[in-house]
Amino acid sequence: MKRVIAIIALLFAVVTTTAQERHYDIDAIDILGQRSIKEIGIQHTKLDSLVLKENISLSMADVLAFNSSIFVKSYGRATLSTVAFRGTSPSHTQVTWNGMRINSPMLGMTDFSMIPSYFVDDASLLHGTSSVNEAGGGLGGVVKLSTEAADNRGFGLQYIQGIGSFRTFDEFLRLTYGNDHWQTSTRVSISTSANDFRYTNRDKKINIYDEDMNIVDQYYPMERNKSGSYRDIHLLQEVYYNTGYGDRIGLNAWYINSNRELPMLTTDYAEDAEYDNRQREQTLRAVVSWDHLRSQWKLSANGGYIHTSMAYDYLRDPGNGTMTPMTRSRSKINTLYGRAEGEYYIGSKWLFTASLSAHQHFVESRDKNIILQEGNKAIVGYDQARVELSGAVSAKWRPTDRFGLSLVLREELFGTELSPIIPALFIDGVVSKRGNVIAKASISRNYRYPTLNDLYFLPGGNPDLRSESGWTYDVGASFAVGRKGQYSLSGSATWFDSYISDWILWLPTTKGFFSPRNIKDVHAYGIELKADGSLQFAREWELGLAATLSWTPSLNTGEPLTEADRSMGKQLPYVPEYTATINGRLMWRGWTFQYKWCYYSERYTMSSNDYTLTGKLPVYFMSNISLEKSLSFSWADLMLKGAINNLFDEEYMSVLSRPMPGINFEIFIGITPKW
Repeated sequence: MKRVIAIIALLFAVVTTTAQERHYDIDAIDILGQRSIKEIGIQHTKLDSLVLKENISLSMADVLAFNSSIFVKSYGRATLSTVAFRGTSPSHTQVTWNGMRINSPMLGMTDFSMIPSYFVDDASLLHGTSSVNEAGGGLGGVVKLSTEAADNRGFGLQYIQGIGSFRTFDEFLRLTYGNDHWQTSTRVSISTSANDFRYTNRDKKINIYDEDMNIVDQYYPMERNKSGSYRDIHLLQEVYYNTGYGDRIGLNAWYINSNRELPMLTTDYAEDAEYDNRQREQTLRAVVSWDHLRSQWKLSANGGYIHTSMAYDYLRDPGNGTMTPMTRSRSKINTLYGRAEGEYYIGSKWLFTASLSAHQHFVESRDKNIILQEGNKAIVGYDQARVELSGAVSAKWRPTDRFGLSLVLREELFGTELSPIIPALFIDGVVSKRGNVIAKASISRNYRYPTLNDLYFLPGGNPDLRSESGWTYDVGASFAVGRKGQYSLSGSATWFDSYISDWILWLPTTKGFFSPRNIKDVHAYGIELKADGSLQFAREWELGLAATLSWTPSLNTGEPLTEADRSMGKQLPYVPEYTATINGRLMWRGWTFQYKWCYYSERYTMSSNDYTLTGKLPVYFMSNISLEKSLSFSWADLMLKGAINNLFDEEYMSVLSRPMPGINFEIFIGITPKW
């Protein structure tokens, strides 16, 4: 606890509150006082483009871990990484890409390790109640990701090559063309790695014996990460056409081809040649959009399609020298998407919006290795379809420059189940124009329906599950001060309180398999603090600093399942009570030095919060640094960058028995020709 208090004191000594937007440009302070009527009462974090384009090896999981207050849970380098807001689960986080929801309809979550940060031009987080403005089901929040037109004239090219530890190679290429009406962009990213880092295995202990076979010493062995190689290929094609008269048509198509081995646990004694544990994925996401803009109103329509084909194979040598298939899982997901939205302004004081979206899912999941004796029909998996509709209307009113009020009503249909009305009310007001001090408050109710796996997976699916529901309350304040060309400081603090009923949890049954049940009520509450500052303390010198801190108790308040159930009133598993980040950037004459720091408090692995050897994961501090030099010539712009990750060689785990790398290095070289 003393260490936590010291961390909090350190953060408050640096910065005391949080920013609504990430700005390192000190001139940005001039526009912070301009409040959009669309953002009345909204609690959101907008990630700066410098953060998204930091280096080509980063995924959105890496970006969010060091630049936000949400918790990123990773199963290892280049493996499943999920995010969760405010003590909720990853399935309570809705994720959209260019307006289309990309959560898996099977699992309800999104793997952020499969989203390259260089493929995202705009990223923002909607916390708690604010998520209702974008989508239903975000009991924790919403992550909005989108791409934008390059706004180039003529042809453009950018190429970056990265080389890192563990035989890691990253390549990024972008080709662009633009004129007054057309903008096209092609991005390609290829990442490969043996990913065979060394680590000290604390889950194994080797005995040293004397001549009489007495144990005289013990040590933890050094091992290599087994079965951890990967190859990811991403291709993003964008085409935009602007008529010049208020209409724009866009096409975004993103193709993923991934072949990843799944690392073995630290408790596994098998040798590399004794098994093959591999996941292959091909995904296509495509969105066509149309925007029609006028001075007082806007219409937009989107249509999209998602196809995902995933194969998981686990083969093992039982001892006879022959690799035997243990699991041959195959799944296919096809999703059709459509959305229409309209906005209408009445002067500068009223804004009315209406939207309707539809997602039609077709899911087939099978384990081809398990069949009935009398036929060839798989008994593990399912074949189901479900339509999901979401409609919302809102009215936003700003009678004066100092006060705003917003009401959002949302209705959702999942299959044949219609949700009750989902309301959200937002209020904000300028407490003081000196310092741009703004107070905000909001309240909303929300619902999340069970995933297709929850309902239909065989064996274990439970078609009688109820939807999870919750009430969330937010109260906060923000400020922004500064002087053009000298300094800026902005921040905010938010208190939130959330109650979630009928929490779905998969539990073992007497029949030998797991099945989901509505068994928990959860009370999550806490404080989120963020801050941004910049200082130009000498000619051509600029310092930027951003920090976050969150305190998130997330407690099980449901009824005990048995007399021996000791989870009542305890922190949920794998939810840290404290998270914190610091991101500092020092710039001078084309040189940029960056330091990133991330902290998670201990996470319990069991609902009883037992302090056993495997009952909790210890706290860890993660520090990364990088040094970049930009060079400009008449024929091209060049970039040279070196990075050191896990600077202090911390031993840490995000998930029990999943090894993570120690100190490692990366070098990047980039070129952007000038035609």
